[in-house]
Amino acid sequence: MNISELKAGATNVTVEAVVAAKQEPREVVTKYGKRLNVANITLKDDSGSIAMSLWGNDVETINEGDTIKVTNGYVSEFRGAPQLSAGKFGKIEVVSKGSGKKAAKEEEDANFDEVEEGEM
Repeated sequence: MNISELKAGATNVTVEAVVAAKQEPREVVTKYGKRLNVANITLKDDSGSIAMSLWGNDVETINEGDTIKVTNGYVSEFRGAPQLSAGKFGKIEVVSKGSGKKAAKEEEDANFDEVEEGEM
């Protein structure tokens, strides 16, 4: 399924996409008093993008640049925009690890510095 096809209320959703952006994780306290880490991500494929929240261990194992597959997910609406969720019965798996935009940018900056120094 393509991201552009996802609408609020959709269930049993399977989508494969790249993590285009990942915000810094934050700690939240559930209504039951449990402390969990959560991080917002943006998933992107050729058809569009959608927001998603990562919870618990997924925060640490999924990074910017990774390609992930969400199976049996659902789409809700948050602040007027559709948001994908794996929920209690869904599954998130990393299909392929990306180098991550941050890592790629740091490597690019390091290579640029080397070229500048060599030209002097």
